[in-house]
Amino acid sequence: MIKNNFIQRDFSREFIFTYSRSSGPGGQNINKVNTRVELRFNVPDSTLLTENEKSLILSKLKSSLTVKGELIISSQTERSQLRNKEETIRKFNFLIREALKPLNIRKPTKPTRLSKMKNREKKILHSLKKQLRRKPDY
Repeated sequence: MIKNNFIQRDFSREFIFTYSRSSGPGGQNINKVNTRVELRFNVPDSTLLTENEKSLILSKLKSSLTVKGELIISSQTERSQLRNKEETIRKFNFLIREALKPLNIRKPTKPTRLSKMKNREKKILHSLKKQLRRKPDY
């Protein structure tokens, strides 16, 4: 349900892109062309997200957000500014989709009788191994 709703939204009008020169080796292309792309998305100010979605994103992605609640994603792997821009948008979609996924609730289970017996046998064997390593009592 969330996935279909998420795909229909167009977040591009809320993106702020900044461009700069990439770091690292690359010769003249890196020295002359602003190929590094940085995408900024302000989560609290978004008009496309509901309050519930905003709180989910803010809690799950809090280590990736700035103090103001901005999500910053950058890419400099490609030689083309356009491909780096597409890469940042792809990363953004993946992060938001993962943050909005509902958590699977763990169903607690009890160990079976057979597994309890196997664990007990392992413990006995381990204990015997340790006993054999001891110095003999005279």
